[in-house]
Amino acid sequence: MARVRYGARTTEELEDREISATSVGAWSTSLTAIYETDPEVVAAVLPRPLEPTDRPLVRVSIATVDLGRGMPPFGAGTFAVQARHEGTIGNYPLVMPMTTEQSVIGGRETFGEPKKLAEVTLERDGDGPGGHVVGRVSRLGTTIIEVRGTVGAEVAVDDGQRTDFYFKFLRAPDGKGFDSEPALVYCHREETTRVASTVDGEIILRESRFDPVVDLAVRRVVSVTISERRSIQRGEIVGRVPAEWLLPFAHQRYDDLSPIADDL
Repeated sequence: MARVRYGARTTEELEDREISATSVGAWSTSLTAIYETDPEVVAAVLPRPLEPTDRPLVRVSIATVDLGRGMPPFGAGTFAVQARHEGTIGNYPLVMPMTTEQSVIGGRETFGEPKKLAEVTLERDGDGPGGHVVGRVSRLGTTIIEVRGTVGAEVAVDDGQRTDFYFKFLRAPDGKGFDSEPALVYCHREETTRVASTVDGEIILRESRFDPVVDLAVRRVVSVTISERRSIQRGEIVGRVPAEWLLPFAHQRYDDLSPIADDL
């Protein structure tokens, strides 16, 4: 009998491809913008036990990722606020738009990343200073994030470890809460940059009832850079979170389709 591919796999074949890909590290071209928003807004979007830091920072990243191995590049984005958990300062992503199903599913199921399918594009006109660069994230008919500007001089970047905070959970089958207590996940990223340049740019956020990034208004642009970098990530569960802490924030991960019913 020919092999049934939906059948059981061997121990060697059970390797988690998401873990393997992110443990090796893929090179990406990334447009990264950091800006200040309103402190009370950052505090409002953070589930316990995460807390605001001294600065109300938002990190926006729009990238093209090249996994190699004959696989086509894909677009990846992150929209995150700076947060603190106990003695660790990191980023808490509100949405991580991706262009492929594979990049969405692996991250959501393995790490608890708040990934969604989207159109993510990064375009650059010329390689040196003076060229124009624009990154866009579009979902459900709206370009919700746009970062654009003029590339400046190369700059040195301090590589090292960066931490992202995720909550890993699944909704209960009966639609009431979760099927178990959510896990707080630390994602440790070791980053290496081979080239980076400043960008004299602007950050544009647009209204969307599905992805309300515009609520985190841009008060002051801190920095915009474009870089070629590699990130190797490792996830760990650092604790469990009471369901009642996270339930009011679960909608951050899902598209709220209730307005559609109101339009019918």
